[in-house]
Amino acid sequence: MQYLLTIYIDESAVDAVPPEQGVKVTEAYEALTAELKQSGVFLGGEGLQRTSTATTVRVRDGEPLLTDGPFAETREQLGGYYLLNVADLDEAIAWAKKCPGARTGKIELRPVMEFDQG
Repeated sequence: MQYLLTIYIDESAVDAVPPEQGVKVTEAYEALTAELKQSGVFLGGEGLQRTSTATTVRVRDGEPLLTDGPFAETREQLGGYYLLNVADLDEAIAWAKKCPGARTGKIELRPVMEFDQG
């Protein structure tokens, strides 16, 4: 089963992190990524640029409406993701608990819809 592990963080809290602590967080993500790859469950993943770089697209009555920034004002923002191929939700949860973002933000796990490719 494929699960998308999305990492939600408070960008303003990230700004307050001292540089030496930021290096440790980056190293923790690098270690998790290496462990995911070595285990064979890693299908992809990346960190995302800040929400200030986002563009939101909506189509209403056939007309596109573009907005700078994220689609919603929230306390936590989507900071990155991992796409995993795991046996079940329990295995996905086990990986999510290892994610550094779970310590200060939250991790959302969602199964990926499977479509017939034929």
